[in-house]
Amino acid sequence: MDENSETHWHPTANLSALQARAQLLSNIRSFFSQRNVMEVETPLISAAASTDPHLSIFETNYLGPGSPQGRNHYLTTSPEFAMKRLLSSGSGAIYQICKAFRNEESGQYHNPEFTLLEWYRPGFDHQCLMDEVEALVESVLDIKHFDRLSYQALFKHHLDINPFSNSIDSLRHCADAHGIELTSELSHNDRDSWLTLLMTHLIEPKLGQKKPIFVYDYPVSQAMLARVRNDEIAVAERFELYYKGVELANGFHELADADEQKQRFLVDIKNRKERGLVSIPMDDNLISALHAGFPDCAGVALGIDRLLMLITKSNHINDIISFPILRA
Repeated sequence: MDENSETHWHPTANLSALQARAQLLSNIRSFFSQRNVMEVETPLISAAASTDPHLSIFETNYLGPGSPQGRNHYLTTSPEFAMKRLLSSGSGAIYQICKAFRNEESGQYHNPEFTLLEWYRPGFDHQCLMDEVEALVESVLDIKHFDRLSYQALFKHHLDINPFSNSIDSLRHCADAHGIELTSELSHNDRDSWLTLLMTHLIEPKLGQKKPIFVYDYPVSQAMLARVRNDEIAVAERFELYYKGVELANGFHELADADEQKQRFLVDIKNRKERGLVSIPMDDNLISALHAGFPDCAGVALGIDRLLMLITKSNHINDIISFPILRA
């Protein structure tokens, strides 16, 4: 695409794609209306943000009255924290369709500004929420019969590795055998770095090629916001949905323990400092909301743009958004 051409003002999505987006949003709202899930709005600019060291966040400044001198604000990577505050205030089941922002390079499946669907279901665990995600995706993709596989079974099936017990050396040897290397900014002694490398390079491209697949029960270290279940091994009650090798959704049986959540945030903040990343303040309002009483619930975020790419059989995210970052 020649971004200096006289057509730079044009949208990259054609009229058919724009109409498909409008229809998808209408269908989603109808889906939740039939289930008595309330649509809400929350701020896209916040005084706190996700402390996750794997997320790059847009910073901004609010200069109005009441703002502490020099205090940054942030464009949200997800409406999750604010929606959880609504849940603690007694909102009941809620959903939101909004913009979210991640300061990462644009590519085939990512634009720094993207559209997110997020919803929360009091009384659901992650397995129940997978059922509802399946019902929603079935209704808009006209596809049936989803697969489900635990994270442990997934690694066993594809790489003959137990992700919970194999040594870091064995994970490194597996990566070496397939000719993939860990990037320099990540620790070679970090188990999750190797597991993520193997997942993204060797497993994800194969997932859901014939039908969508849920992967569930992740390592505890890979789910900052999820409850932990102690079976034979401790697992985080988290799931992800993949189709055609693309991650569509990320869901959790939500952590309700305020003290545990605060400790996880502090670990993240420490990791960000050790990696030389920008310091992000934890969301004290979320911690207070959890202390006040948070319902047993499950929540999920689903990428609208990626779902629309599948609906329209588009090969690039620019084909289904009006104005990507280079034309914004």
